[in-house]
Amino acid sequence: MYLSPRHAEIIQMAKDQGRVLVDDLATHFNVTPQTIRKDLNDLCDQRLLSRIHGGALFPSGIENMEYEARRKIAADEKEAIGLAAARLIPDNASLFINIGTTTESVSKALLDHAGLMVITNNINVANRMRIYPSIEVVIAGGVVRGSDGGVVGEAAVDFIRQFKVDYAVIGASAIDHDGALLDFDFREVKVAQAIIANARHVILVSDRTKFERTAPVRIGHLSQVNTFITDRCDIPSVRKICQEAEVQLIETSLS
Repeated sequence: MYLSPRHAEIIQMAKDQGRVLVDDLATHFNVTPQTIRKDLNDLCDQRLLSRIHGGALFPSGIENMEYEARRKIAADEKEAIGLAAARLIPDNASLFINIGTTTESVSKALLDHAGLMVITNNINVANRMRIYPSIEVVIAGGVVRGSDGGVVGEAAVDFIRQFKVDYAVIGASAIDHDGALLDFDFREVKVAQAIIANARHVILVSDRTKFERTAPVRIGHLSQVNTFITDRCDIPSVRKICQEAEVQLIETSLS
């Protein structure tokens, strides 16, 4: 789905400020309040914003955004993160790729690699990479979530535990300022924990909007990963954790 320039700017303003108000937006864009109300209704219908009286909120809290909506948030940043992660992974490596829109950006950036063995619980990743003869794709079994094509559950956990790979690429729905990595689905979290435990080098990929969100289920802690790739990290406590735990922090907006 296409976002108009005004819609994209409204999303960015809501992301920066936490909320947007009809009257303020009407003044900013020099349009009528009725036009802005329609814009907000359209964006809320797509689950990009949450409607409140007189305006809208940027989605946060325990309600996860729909998959297609999440794909649109910070799309350029996710692409840059994906390219940075792909540069760390050599040809002929074995790796896990977990569920998430940012991990999918990594899978896209890996398509020019040769000799990869990719184990994934993400149907979208498997479908993208399977047509490349130089990449072997192994997909986990388990319950398939209709919302995003993620394979979750105990069967997927047992499957992941059969492997010990060179790299793991994981994401998170939220990153707390104390370094906790958080998600919404406890079944997905169990798979992510198995992935972390069975990889020699764990790469966390996440754009800075994840610092602004929260989620109820704990995956683990930032100190458990080897490399953290984000577009920008402005959270002093997170930077301190990376330094003390010797986590390589890569900020793509600075490169």
